[in-house]
Amino acid sequence: MSHRLTSVFLLEIGAAVVLLATGLVGVRSSTAAPPAAPSWVLRGAYSPSVRPSNFVAKIDNRFFPLVPGTTFHYRGHSGDTPQTDEMEVTHRTKTIFGIRCTVVRDTVSERGNPVERTFDWYAQDKQGNVWYMGEYSLELRHGRFVRASDSWQSGIKGAKPGIIMRGNPHPGDVYRQEFYPPGGALDQARVLGSEAARTVPYGTFKRVLDTVEWSPVEPQLERKYYVTGVGEIEEQVVHGGHERFQLVAVTH
Repeated sequence: MSHRLTSVFLLEIGAAVVLLATGLVGVRSSTAAPPAAPSWVLRGAYSPSVRPSNFVAKIDNRFFPLVPGTTFHYRGHSGDTPQTDEMEVTHRTKTIFGIRCTVVRDTVSERGNPVERTFDWYAQDKQGNVWYMGEYSLELRHGRFVRASDSWQSGIKGAKPGIIMRGNPHPGDVYRQEFYPPGGALDQARVLGSEAARTVPYGTFKRVLDTVEWSPVEPQLERKYYVTGVGEIEEQVVHGGHERFQLVAVTH
C-alpha cells in the first residue's frame, strides 16, 4: 500500500509549505503543490547494522504483528478511483543477509482486478524492531505484470534495509524505512504520538499510534495509524495527493 490527522502545523511561505511540528491541521487530503521537505527528514550517510544473531524467528511487534496465514483487507481510493488492498502474510520466507524474512504479498485491485502486486520482506530483531529488507514490486502494463523500478533487495546495488516499525516507538522518533536511491525507495517516518480513539470499518480502537511518512521521490505527507495486537488500521495522504485506505476485515 502506498503503502496517511491530528496536530501538525504548516507554515506557508509563498508556494512552499514547510513542516514545523509533528502533525497536520485538518483531515482533508490536498492536491495542491507538493510540500517542501519536513525539517525532521534524515540526511547524510546511512549505514544500518544488521546481524543474523540479533534476529528472531517470528514477527510479534505489538503494532505490526505478522502471523502467517493472516490477511488484512483494506478499502479506499487513489485519486477518484475506488480500490481494495489485501495484505497477506504468507508462510513463505526469504533469506537476506543470513536473516530469515517473512514474505508478505500485497495486492491492490480496481473493480476486482489486480493492478499492483508487491512481495515485501520483513524480519524482527531482538529489540522488537521490524526491519524492511526489500520488495519485489509488480505493476500492470498493457495487461501484463512487469517488474517495477522501485523493486529492491538489501545488499544489492547499494540497497540497505530500514525499519518499518520500532519495537518501542516514542513521539519524535525518526527512522529510514527503506534505502535504495537508484530505484527511488527512500521513505522515512516519524512517530507523532497517539490518539485517544479512531474508527474504521473494522471497528473503533483506543490508544492508536500515529505516524507520518515522507519520500523525496514522491513528495507527500502520509499519515498511518496502528493499533496494538492488530497492526495498521488506516493510512491517508494528507498533503501532496489524494489517497486513503481503511481496514475493513482481518481473516485467518
